Formats: sequence, structure tokens, C-alpha cells
Amino acid sequence: MKSKLEFFLDSKPLYYDKIDYERFPNIFNSIKDKLILPKKIIHIIGTNGKGTTGRFIATALRKAGYKTGHYTSPHIFRFNERVWINGKDITNEELDSAFFELEKILTKEQSDALSYFEYTTLISMVCFRECDFVVLEAGLGGEYDATAVFEKILTVVTPIDFDHQDFLGDTIEKIATTKLNAISKNVVLSKQPHKEVYEIAKDIALKKCSKIYFPDFRYDGNMPKYMYENLSTAKKALDVLGIEYNDEYFEDVKMFGRLSEISKNIIIDVGHNPLSAKAVCDALYPKKYTLVYNSFKDKDYETILKILKPIISNVEIIAINSQRIAQIDKIKKVLNNLNVKYENFKNKKKKKNYLVYGSFKVVEEFLKKIDGESLYDNYNR
Repeated sequence: MKSKLEFFLDSKPLYYDKIDYERFPNIFNSIKDKLILPKKIIHIIGTNGKGTTGRFIATALRKAGYKTGHYTSPHIFRFNERVWINGKDITNEELDSAFFELEKILTKEQSDALSYFEYTTLISMVCFRECDFVVLEAGLGGEYDATAVFEKILTVVTPIDFDHQDFLGDTIEKIATTKLNAISKNVVLSKQPHKEVYEIAKDIALKKCSKIYFPDFRYDGNMPKYMYENLSTAKKALDVLGIEYNDEYFEDVKMFGRLSEISKNIIIDVGHNPLSAKAVCDALYPKKYTLVYNSFKDKDYETILKILKPIISNVEIIAINSQRIAQIDKIKKVLNNLNVKYENFKNKKKKKNYLVYGSFKVVEEFLKKIDGESLYDNYNR
């Protein structure tokens, strides 16, 4: 059953051809005195690994005795996934209470004007008002992201790579500059795939009088390398915050949709760019999978499929109803060029090992088609 908030949000478009960068800061500044905001906000920016890095930090803070919130997006199965407090997704009742509270603060004009993501960002802050710490994950951007308006005690920068070029720019320099312009006075900079990011970070930190901290990477081989790097980044963030922890704090950390084994023969991952594809391939090689796949048209699906080819036995293309989805014929042409067999996804088979990958939408559609609500609930227990 949807919350009243979700019915309200259904009227708002998820995507815009153009973004009004002034709208959210102006509305926030007009109402911020009426909001009770968490004092300790940790901002997560980057391209890949924001969700898992943020969940590592949030889980450790909770286990250290602090009431902790984690805001992440988008969701896969339920909207409630976006607002996590002390180890649990928020309830519909709590969401609706926050919705009614926020509607009393906003004018109707402001409420109608806010985008889906802008509104959910404000809702999350109302939900987090009693938290000691909040881990706030940026959406696709940095300095212009709705999450950037709040005062932060720490910025954590995960790996920056090509993605959302239509909004962020077509070079790593442009993308990194947009994201890194959101940094606060203290910054943890994760291991980066592009050396340009380090130089841009240093330049912006110098202008802002910010201090950059670098994680210690000594890979021990006990987990996928990308996950180890995310964990190392999270540990450095906790060190900077002065939070004591031990390795047991991270043993049961779960982030649904991040290389999640939801049954014996199904792994799901919401990745959708070349950097995430490489991380998935490195983690799963040399095992072979039936790849359940589709892609938005603005993604580099040719490069992604080339990267994943060593772990693909065949591809099953899952249908998605969206104007943003790529033309199926173009994906099929790429698969033909790669000499990879494909067919349309109809239903899962017990004898196949599945990797469901391509976006939050791909994973969502797959779970709907296999009636995956019980798998979601079992995974999160």
C-alpha cells in the first residue's frame, strides 16, 4: 500500500530536460527557519559507490550509539528505501506524518514547484529531525544538487566517472568540477579512476580552505575490491569524525541492489555505467551468468556490454516502458557485434544463474515480473 506522500509524488515528473538550479535554494532559504535540521550531516557525492559507502558509515554510527539517518536514491521496490533510520526503512505512517508537517510549512505554489527529488530531499530532513547524524547522498549532481544546500560537517567523495553527461558535462574535468564544488571544510576523497580528479579536488579545496583526507588502501582480498575501497573510504570518514569502531560494525551491512545475492541463482545490481560494470565483472569473474539487461539511451551500453562480456553466457533483454529507454534494435546490434546470444526475458528458470544489471529500473522490472517482494523482504531481514 502506498503512503499518501507517494500518491502526491506520482504527480511530479521524475526527469526534466532542463533543471532550474535556483528553485530549490530559494525555497529552502524561505522556509529553513521553520525546519528542525540535523546538526551533523555527512554529504556523499561521486558517481559510483555512494550507496554502499554511505550505508557503511550510517551502520557504524548507529552501532556506535548514535541515532542515524541515511538518505539514498532512487528506490528499487518501495519508496521507503530512500529514508533509513537506525537500521530500518521508514514506515508509511512516519512518511505521511512528515508529509503533513512539510505541507504546513510550504505554500501550495512552492509544493507544486518542487521536483520529485527536491521534495523527497526535504521530506527526508523532516524525518531525520531527531537524528544525531545524517548521511545524505547526493542525486546525480554536486554543487547544484538539492542535498548541497544543507550545512555539512564532512563531505565524502566516492569514485567520479562518466555519467549523466547531459547535465554534468562531457569531460571528467567538467563532471568532477560540478561535483567537487559541493565540498565542505573537511573532505574524504576516495580512490579515483581518473588522476584529473585529484588535481581538481586540490584546487577547489585550496579555494575553500578545505582539508582533504585520503583512505588507506591495502587490499586483503577478503571481499570484492570495489567493496573494500568503499569500506576503506567509510572507515576514513569515521576516523575524521572521531568515531571509534571495530570491524564487527560492518559485518551485517546490507544495501539492497548493490551486488545483492537475493536467491541462490539471482544477483542484482543497479549499476549503469562503465565503472560499475568493471567492478561487477571483477567481483564475479570467472563465473558465467545470464544477463538480464536493458539501458537508458543516454548510457554507454556498448562499452558496458563489452566490459561485462567475460561473465556473460547470454543476454535476456527485459522490456521497460519509458521514453528514456534505448532502442532495443540498437542494443541488439551491439550484442550481435560482440557475438553474444540474446532473447527477450519472459520468466526466470531455476537452472540459470542470473545477473540482473543496468539500472534501478531494470532491477525493479525484474522483481515485479518474478513477484520478488518476498525476496526483498527476506534479504532485508
